[in-house]
Amino acid sequence: MPDDMDRAQAINEQILDDALANHCRAMPKGESLTHCEDCGEPIPEGRRKASPGCHKCITCQAEFEAIHANWRAL
Repeated sequence: MPDDMDRAQAINEQILDDALANHCRAMPKGESLTHCEDCGEPIPEGRRKASPGCHKCITCQAEFEAIHANWRAL
């Protein structure tokens, strides 16, 4: 018979699984752009391979995430 700790662990695992699935669904897919849609600079091949479907260079993506992280915190 499972105890409270077992049930809590099962719930925690489900929450983590759901969060990971949501994150994976939100990731860009498909062809990466060769040039950043924001600044127009070339996106290195390594980034395009590591993050399929990317549309921004590292700098612009970091700025985008920083702005949206601050906006969500409000």
